[in-house]
Amino acid sequence: MVSLLPNPAPPSDPSTHMVVCGDDGLAHRLATELRGVYREQVVLVVPPSRRTPPQPMAGRARAASAALFGRMVTAVNRGTGDSDDTLVPDERVMEAAEPTEAVLADAGVDRAAALALVYDDDETNIRAALTARRLNPRLRLVLRLYNRRLGQHIEELLDQAAELAAGTTAGHRDGHGGHGGHGGHGADIATTVLSDADTTAPALVATALVGTSKVVDAEGLLLRAVERRPPRPGEVADPGLCTLALLSATSNDPAGAEGSEDSGDGPRLLPDAEAVAAATGRGAVVLEQVSYSGPPLPARRAGVMPFASLFSARLRWSLAGLVAAVVALAVALIVVTDDHPLHAIYITLLDLFAINDPAVDAPLGQQVLQLLSGLVGLLLLPVLLAAVLEALGTFRTASALRKPPRGLSGHVVLLGLGKIGTRVLTRLRELHIPVVCVEADPEARGMAVARRLRVPVVVGDVTQEGVLESAKIHRADALLALTSVDTTNLEAVLYARSVRPDLRAVLRLYDDDFAKAVYRTLRTAHPAALTRSRSVSHLAAPAFAGAMMGRQILGAIPVERRVLLFAAVVVDGHPQLEGRTVAEAFRPGAWRVLALDTAARGDTAGAEPPGSGLVWDLPDTYVLRAGDRVVLAATRRGLAELLGRRTRSPR
Repeated sequence: MVSLLPNPAPPSDPSTHMVVCGDDGLAHRLATELRGVYREQVVLVVPPSRRTPPQPMAGRARAASAALFGRMVTAVNRGTGDSDDTLVPDERVMEAAEPTEAVLADAGVDRAAALALVYDDDETNIRAALTARRLNPRLRLVLRLYNRRLGQHIEELLDQAAELAAGTTAGHRDGHGGHGGHGGHGADIATTVLSDADTTAPALVATALVGTSKVVDAEGLLLRAVERRPPRPGEVADPGLCTLALLSATSNDPAGAEGSEDSGDGPRLLPDAEAVAAATGRGAVVLEQVSYSGPPLPARRAGVMPFASLFSARLRWSLAGLVAAVVALAVALIVVTDDHPLHAIYITLLDLFAINDPAVDAPLGQQVLQLLSGLVGLLLLPVLLAAVLEALGTFRTASALRKPPRGLSGHVVLLGLGKIGTRVLTRLRELHIPVVCVEADPEARGMAVARRLRVPVVVGDVTQEGVLESAKIHRADALLALTSVDTTNLEAVLYARSVRPDLRAVLRLYDDDFAKAVYRTLRTAHPAALTRSRSVSHLAAPAFAGAMMGRQILGAIPVERRVLLFAAVVVDGHPQLEGRTVAEAFRPGAWRVLALDTAARGDTAGAEPPGSGLVWDLPDTYVLRAGDRVVLAATRRGLAELLGRRTRSPR
């Protein structure tokens, strides 16, 4: 092990530092998130440079520049005196080939508050988690695993081991203040298993739909933070679900830059109603629900195949013609013989299938009708055989890949059905959004999911001519390029831009700096179109950082230079919430109750949004009870005060 920083000493407050172990860009981004957003002391463990696979230059240089970045932010904070920002602690970077017991011990896992294991290999993360749980039973663990079922079992196993070990050591732990506890409810002793594919899917879906990744996934409900311009005289701004912040007052300060120290007034987080009403000429950040406004999917009963998909149009017309001929023969027989309609239909069917006696002694008209019925029966035989074969072929190919319908429009074209693409496809279908997938590998991970969801798939290399056209790119609303090759994603977006300049495009890129450069270039070249370039590590890091802070963290949304956190908190044990009304529990600038989780109590306090157990229109007079679980927005300092986590004094 070799420390990359000039100061290899352990954190000054070892009971509150956090350890991040990983071998790709997610580890570096997660460390930056913990330091920049939550102001945590971080020990970063990464493989030696000589053993690490080649990465973009920005990714290799990120660790070496971490200390300089921390000192720069510290100097800025000292000069500004920002009331919501604490000093950024130094970051210790260690090099180790594997997270062995000796490496974890040297990183201070036995004294740490949380450990994140974000290696790309699931087995490495599991082995290190078992070792870390033995070293520190009270350690909060965050694991990166793609296998959901295995992750659930590992989470239960590690939590059970933590509870058993904590029960034997609780006697001499209680007097030491824990590890930055959250009210003493055992939330610190927890194991959280996350997948970067699962955590990035909501942001990618929201980016494709509404053009922003500032989203929070609350109990399956996607929420986004939207910046609204100041309303004009006589206009009434849409408040959304609630007003999260008032933006910097730069409209009256032409020399100021938005969110900078030269602004006339900085952003105001979680303002009360009086402050919102008095804020004239200032934009606002409001919370909205992400919804899809495109064409709906065709209605189809679950598990029932529609009649139109069983037979082709030509066969359906042939069957209809034969039925009409049978009806005409039955009517003619009724007219000729003056027989009862039911008996006439019966005789016609007997003649049709050639099982009736010959009408030798019958009138001439009846004999002619019998001959015509036999002729129609001969025509019916091949049509019935074709129907049986076609229906059998339809059932046999029901699990096969579907082709895009001819009249499809307003859909999302998804490139790549790997780990990320499969999760994004599932989220898009949960929102009932029409999707057409493009995948070069017929044995890709997401092919089975596409068959199960009956999603059209175009098999082919997206860089080949005609593949995107087969996916109806010229009539699509958005393009999601999520393959594992950056150049393929970039080439697909550039080609789609040439076909349709106003297409909303989102591409996945490995490196943050490369993603920023691509975004700026595409924005300059196509100013009228919406283009977003996203790094998976950049999108996944907030969820992993929130899990390290405790299971109650749902996400974080930046507001200019500050950050708003969203958390799910049980009211029990928090005197600032328990027994108080929603209005009394609201502390402007610190925290605000947004919603009530009715699934936690089994009752309702208002209208429930479909597909979610959260009630957002809580009356101000609703009294929060001990068993309630609420979703709230808070500043870093406000959440630390509410949950009892210790804050550091300026050094």
